Amino acid sequence: MSNFDHLSLDGRLLQLLVIVIEEGSITRAAERLGVTQSAVSHLLDKLRGIVGDPLFVKSGRGIVPTARAEALAVHARVLLDEMRRFATGAEFDPRQLASHITIAANDLQRDLLLPPLLARLHEVAPGITLRVIPSDVPTADMLRDEHCQLAISPRPPEGSDILQKRLFDDSYRVFYDASQRSAPESLADYLAADHVSVLYEPRRSLDIDQILLAQGIERRFVALVPGFAGIAPFLRGTRRLATLPSLLAGELLRDLASAPAPLPCPPMPMYMIWHLRHRHDPAHNWLRGELEDIVPAALMRARPAH
Repeated sequence: MSNFDHLSLDGRLLQLLVIVIEEGSITRAAERLGVTQSAVSHLLDKLRGIVGDPLFVKSGRGIVPTARAEALAVHARVLLDEMRRFATGAEFDPRQLASHITIAANDLQRDLLLPPLLARLHEVAPGITLRVIPSDVPTADMLRDEHCQLAISPRPPEGSDILQKRLFDDSYRVFYDASQRSAPESLADYLAADHVSVLYEPRRSLDIDQILLAQGIERRFVALVPGFAGIAPFLRGTRRLATLPSLLAGELLRDLASAPAPLPCPPMPMYMIWHLRHRHDPAHNWLRGELEDIVPAALMRARPAH
């Protein structure tokens, strides 16, 4: 256990830890910081004494962080962001924003929420540019490494530094081409059909597909596509079925019929997900609030009339 006072820590030591991890080399870290290698080594020794951990071990010609160093770096990034806000502390005014905001979302939540969100943001902050990237199955590192500032997904990644809030729940329905067949009349009729579904990389199926399989309900999948946008072409003109979130009927699958599934299906939740570093950030708080505010109207527009 370390006998050092935690007040011995300062921002330079926290920054050093993060940069050495990112560079994987004391030499490159020194070049990035504009100091000598001996200065980096000296500060690392000081940090090792404070936290009571070697922090880095040799691996081939380089170094790799210990598990303790990786965990400390997560908190170090949060503390550095808090220190920057402490130093600047300017009053937040969304009208002055002229920045890029990156949100990770797959096609359902992208088409449902992000166009009305951008319209809402531009009412106050016309200088914002919204960049959308696919979330697939989101990971904590997407948020830790600032690949995106916010993710919208039914699957929040695990991590003590990852925060989430539930936006809404959706139900599952069976989609089909009404010109080719009627809705499945029974579980046997449903199971006898060929099915189409989504498989995200790396080979992660939809929650509903995992749930049904765990219940011993096996279906014959004849096509697996990387997103909901690829479903409709595989259903049109066929007798195939796809069991998917009902909200897809509002846009991506609007030309297909749907019916309740002939078996119990749990609801599908949808969350907004962000990193701990943004917990008290005024601009991020504003963004999350605007997203929550547009959800009810977006759902009302998209809910199919059954």
